[in-house]
Amino acid sequence: MNRLQSELHRLYGTAHAAVLSLARPADWQALSPLWRGVQADLGLPAPAIAIDGEGGFQLWFSFAEGGPPEQALAFLEALRARYLDGIAPARIGMTAAAEALPPRQVQADRWSAFIAPDLAPLFADEPWLDTPPGHEGQADLLQRLAPIKDAARQAALQLLAATARSSTDAAATAATAPALPTAPPPAPSPRGADLDPRRFLQDVLNDETLALGLRIEAAKALLR
Repeated sequence: MNRLQSELHRLYGTAHAAVLSLARPADWQALSPLWRGVQADLGLPAPAIAIDGEGGFQLWFSFAEGGPPEQALAFLEALRARYLDGIAPARIGMTAAAEALPPRQVQADRWSAFIAPDLAPLFADEPWLDTPPGHEGQADLLQRLAPIKDAARQAALQLLAATARSSTDAAATAATAPALPTAPPPAPSPRGADLDPRRFLQDVLNDETLALGLRIEAAKALLR
């Protein structure tokens, strides 16, 4: 077994792989927040980045423990909902099988391959290689990656679920919250009377019957 085969087996052996893809068109700018978020937000190892040799990018996730396909697909769906919610579902693919692993020949002059993160933007128009990628270079890319432990995957799912609930609650609150009332016009002052602006703002600040938003604005004005 050569180095590349060894790394592929280490990361994506039977029941250890899940793939999320974005195509039509290939758009690394849209997919990169998910790749970064997996690491920065969830504290997980980076998935491998691949060009599929046809029309899109792929993120290959590796799991240290096996498990049913539904488990891996639930993880991918949670990532999709968090980071790709605004993208048409038809452009997104999710699978929980190590099929069609890169590198492989897709057409006569097109190859899929694993790529480095800094090279991904260069393949937006043509997500393939014209010649077979070098096995040593592919092995070097995979050697830097680590599988996701089951405890870390479960913790990430809990965090994603909590984030989704918070977003839903915030949206519901914003949708049902009554509009802040406009401040009533001040009563006309008697001719020649002086209106003290600071006294007026202080009265608004102290009036508990007014909307909180108006009282906060009055407080800000008093601090200027």
